[in-house]
Amino acid sequence: MSDSAAAQLGLLETLSNWGRWGPDDELGTLNFITPEVRRAALAVTRSGRSVSCARELRPDVMPYAVGASAVQRYMVRSGEGYPADVPAAAASEYLGLVFHGRLHTHLDSLAHVFAGGRLYNGAPAGQVSTAAGAARHAVTAVADGILARGVLIDAARHRGVAWLPEGARVEPDEVVAIAAAQAVELRPGDALLLRTGHGAQVAAWQRGDPPITGYAGWAASCLPWFRDRQVSLIGADTAQDPVPPAPGALVSPIHVAGIVGMGLWLLDNCNLEGVSRAAAEAERWEFLLVIGALRLVGGTGSPVNPIAVF
Repeated sequence: MSDSAAAQLGLLETLSNWGRWGPDDELGTLNFITPEVRRAALAVTRSGRSVSCARELRPDVMPYAVGASAVQRYMVRSGEGYPADVPAAAASEYLGLVFHGRLHTHLDSLAHVFAGGRLYNGAPAGQVSTAAGAARHAVTAVADGILARGVLIDAARHRGVAWLPEGARVEPDEVVAIAAAQAVELRPGDALLLRTGHGAQVAAWQRGDPPITGYAGWAASCLPWFRDRQVSLIGADTAQDPVPPAPGALVSPIHVAGIVGMGLWLLDNCNLEGVSRAAAEAERWEFLLVIGALRLVGGTGSPVNPIAVF
């Protein structure tokens, strides 16, 4: 193992929140979203304009990266073949997908990743089983939803590019510079959403551009910074960890050290193009962020449609 990978694995211990909120805690960093933080988040809305932060679920699009499946849609009943004299009928469908991976917008629960045979807070990895799914840290821990102040960290806009190059890493000093340029003061309990411009890159790929081989994301050095500032949740328009990783580094330090060590909730594969436009038009990069996950018993996460309200 390289020194870089060993150092990143060491973050599991140095950034550990195990026991911080008790031995049975399943919320992790979402504990930073107190009732006071929620009330303050509600107060940032002005125009009431709402914008989706999700990609479309498209049955006609195959994944561009390993780890996700195309949406499978089977029509159980459609409108085809029904004559006009039929009084009424209803369409219905079956949907199936692997939402984890690099294609679909989804929320990772704290059951999604384990390291050294342990989940967050020391729970045995075996508590995520084939038969029952997640007996601990399932996505139902957030059955009442996530409501926080969202802050868009618009790295693509800040750098003046359509999208960041593959493997690019956004370091803490750049996050601070972007927030300052956007006149946003970061607060405990904030949910930070990183725009690398990958949403525009995905749209170009869907039009027939060359395959996507990598993308930008948060640098592993952001993890101590997130912990020190009591960030509740992070999201990105990619799967958070840059691809390809830095030479000698772990493949997914944000997922491994963040989820397992810190109990940090992740919102992967957002589409932040609309939010970026709305923020620029309003000249405000803060908003109310609302996330409702499926109440999937034993779920290690959930496909979601996060909503930003300005």
